[in-house]
Amino acid sequence: MMSSSLRSIEKELPLLSQDEQLWLIERVAKQLRKTQQREVFAASMEAMANDPEIQAENRRIAEEFSVTDGDGLEGL
Repeated sequence: MMSSSLRSIEKELPLLSQDEQLWLIERVAKQLRKTQQREVFAASMEAMANDPEIQAENRRIAEEFSVTDGDGLEGL
């Protein structure tokens, strides 16, 4: 089912010049790529967060820096 916004765009398309239609297509493509990049990035971050080797390394780093826990810099 098409939204009213999409129907409105479809109705107005014939009124646009070829350059304007091309601009619109490019903007839609750019938006789709940006959305896809965000989804790929989020999936990569989730995979890293669930990786046992990454989790083990994070624990090692946290342990190594645990001596700084009492340095009073938490609120900065």
